[in-house]
Parts: sequence; C-alpha cells; structure tokens
Amino acid sequence: MFAVDLRHYLILSAILFVLGIIGILSRRNSVGILMGIELVMNSAGINFVAFSKYVASDLSGQIFALFIFLIAASEVVVALAIILRIYQNKTTVNIEDIKDLKC
Repeated sequence: MFAVDLRHYLILSAILFVLGIIGILSRRNSVGILMGIELVMNSAGINFVAFSKYVASDLSGQIFALFIFLIAASEVVVALAIILRIYQNKTTVNIEDIKDLKC
C-alpha cells in the first residue's frame, strides 16, 4: 500500500497556504479574503499536527492546532459581523468600494 509520511502533509499544507495567499491577494470581495485567511490558518494547523506526529511524538501539536481552530472560528464570527454591518451601511462588500468606515 501507499504510506503517508511527513512529506505528504507538508505538500498538502503548502498547497493550502499558496491557495490561501492567492485568494487573499486576488479577491476584491471581503468574504473571499476571509476564506483565504482561513485556508492559511488551516495550513498552519496541518503543519502543527504533522510535526507533532512525526517529530515530537506528543500532543503539543494537536493542542496548538486546537487553539488555531478556535481562534479561526472566533475570527470568522467577528469578521462576518463586521462585514454584515458594512453591507447594511454601504450595500456592498467590495473592498475597493469601501473608502472609510465612517457611516
């Protein structure tokens, strides 16, 4: 059978990281930028878990990954609340159309 080792996890994480950075830099929609940030954070979580399994052999990577996922969930809630509030005031979520945060 095909064995999955550390290299495969690192390749997956690098692909997610690059896709997240491309999503952040290429999107004009604030929700798309938020999804790119989530991809970058998930790639960091995969790295922590993979290194914890193959290098450290303890649970420290899983604990760090759990904190990353909790922070990511909190960040999504706050960011979506801000985006919804901006949409109520400006009727757009396009980053270029929002010049300032004054109502």
